[in-house]
Amino acid sequence: MQWKLFADLAEAAGDRTVAVDVDDDASVGDALEALLAAKPALRDRALTEDGDLRGDVNLLKNGENVDPDDGVDAGDELALFPPVSGG
Repeated sequence: MQWKLFADLAEAAGDRTVAVDVDDDASVGDALEALLAAKPALRDRALTEDGDLRGDVNLLKNGENVDPDDGVDAGDELALFPPVSGG
């Protein structure tokens, strides 16, 4: 499974893309835990002290907002990125 990371999240992880292995019945949350295990420096930037996804971090599966409890398939592309502003 491939993660794409953007802006300061990519900086915190030290990579823009990260491949992780998850079980066939994994959820997005499981894939996120695998990402954070592979890139522990990302944990403080992506999660609150309670372990919830920070409000300023967007979680996407195949380009659409997704809930951590949603399932994933081997070909899915997951992404984390902060809000973007500008004009």
